[in-house]
Amino acid sequence: MSPKKVNKSEGLKNIKNLFSNNLNLDKFKVNPSKLIENTKNKIDKYYSKRKKEKEIEKKRLEKQEKLEKKRELQKQKKQEEKERLDKIKEEKRQILLQQKLIIDNEKQNRKNEEKRRKIEIKRIQIEQQRIKDEEAKKLREDAQRLKQEELRLKMLERQRAREEKIKLKLEKIEAKEIEAQKIRENKEKERQERNKLKEIERQKRLDEEQKIREAARKLKYEETRLRETENRLRQLEIERKQEIERQLLKEEADQRAKEEELRLREEKLKSAELERLAKEKELKEIAEKTRKDEEKELRMKEEKEIALKQKEEEEQRIKEENRRIKEWEDKFDQEQKKREDELIRKFYSDRQIEPKNNEISENSNYDNVLSENEENKKN
Repeated sequence: MSPKKVNKSEGLKNIKNLFSNNLNLDKFKVNPSKLIENTKNKIDKYYSKRKKEKEIEKKRLEKQEKLEKKRELQKQKKQEEKERLDKIKEEKRQILLQQKLIIDNEKQNRKNEEKRRKIEIKRIQIEQQRIKDEEAKKLREDAQRLKQEELRLKMLERQRAREEKIKLKLEKIEAKEIEAQKIRENKEKERQERNKLKEIERQKRLDEEQKIREAARKLKYEETRLRETENRLRQLEIERKQEIERQLLKEEADQRAKEEELRLREEKLKSAELERLAKEKELKEIAEKTRKDEEKELRMKEEKEIALKQKEEEEQRIKEENRRIKEWEDKFDQEQKKREDELIRKFYSDRQIEPKNNEISENSNYDNVLSENEENKKN
């Protein structure tokens, strides 16, 4: 759309706005040609006015543009001036900073010199103190050596005293062991004599028991079972005592080991003597234990031999008893058979003469035989 057309349309709108919508043209008497002329003039005026306004606006815009360019140039000049001034200020600041840095470096150099001087003084003082410390250390070491030498002499003195005490103690222990050995030998002799007396008494008792057993075969089974129970209880009691003894020996050994460890920790100087004594004591205990074990094994062997011998004697007695009983039974049966044969013979020989008396005597004899038989069985 061209600018001219736009202007015409705008002019028409303005013309329409000049007239009221409720305008009554009939009230006026207007010449049409004059009206057109006036309208035309108004339109021309309007266009001329618009043209002038546009020119004024154009000039105003050009003037404004020039002003803006001028302001921009001024602003640019101000900016350049400001940058120049800032640059000058920065250069001055850099110069001041450089001068300040030089001054600070000089101050720091002076401080470092002062510090080096103080450090040198301190080093000299430390060196002097080190020399003094070495002298004091040397004096302490001399005093320590003297003290250690004095302690060593005292320790040797105590060592000699301990060795003398240990020697006396060992002599007492040996004397006690010899006396204990004699006591053990005497006890062993007494025990063997008691065993002999017991064996003699046992032989007598067994002879008496043999006679009693021959009369009491019915109680043999019960007596045997009771004896077995008693033996089991005795064996259990022996095993219990042996277990208690082993436990006590173990506890004593553990206690001795703990005491030995404590003594070794507490007294380093006495470790050699205590270790030697502990070894000797341990060897003696082992020897004592071995001796006791040997005595125990010997006694057990003797008991086993005695038990075996008793068993053999018991078997021999039983065989002898059975043999005698068998002989007695055979003899009894033979006598009984003879009696029965005699009774039968008498019965048949005297049956016709005295039947009743024979019957009575036979019955009485038979009763006597039965009573004798019962008495023999009871015995």
